[in-house]
Amino acid sequence: MKRTGMTRPLDSLGRIVLPKEMRMTMEIEIGDPLEFFIEGKTLMLRKYKSTNCIFCGSIQTDTYFKEQFICSDCAEEMKEAKFVPLEMTKPSEVEQQTPPKKVYRRTDDILGQMKTLMEEHPHSSQKQLAAMLGISQGRVSQLKKLM
Repeated sequence: MKRTGMTRPLDSLGRIVLPKEMRMTMEIEIGDPLEFFIEGKTLMLRKYKSTNCIFCGSIQTDTYFKEQFICSDCAEEMKEAKFVPLEMTKPSEVEQQTPPKKVYRRTDDILGQMKTLMEEHPHSSQKQLAAMLGISQGRVSQLKKLM
């Protein structure tokens, strides 16, 4: 484990703030899920990686390759696929070969939806907005501060 020299206090609700430099280095965005681990008296966290297949999203994964889960169907398809070096392909061909990535809802998307909901339902509480958006009440509070 590498020491950073950074310390953060735990607030009365048990929260800490992850320094921006660390979030940028680890590519952690607001709203990204984090995974916690305990080893002895050490608490570790990392950006959560789903156990779904990175190509098709299947939950029936049985192969773990380079920190990614792959289902047997996609693994078999990859074995049969003919790979062409990138320098020999046109940009449009590369885009077609790139598998679709599961994308988490971005802050700007949720903000836009929240603004629309607030215009349609001006007297809604944060709890009601959270239920309509499918996010936590705390996340609604964070987003209101960004507005």
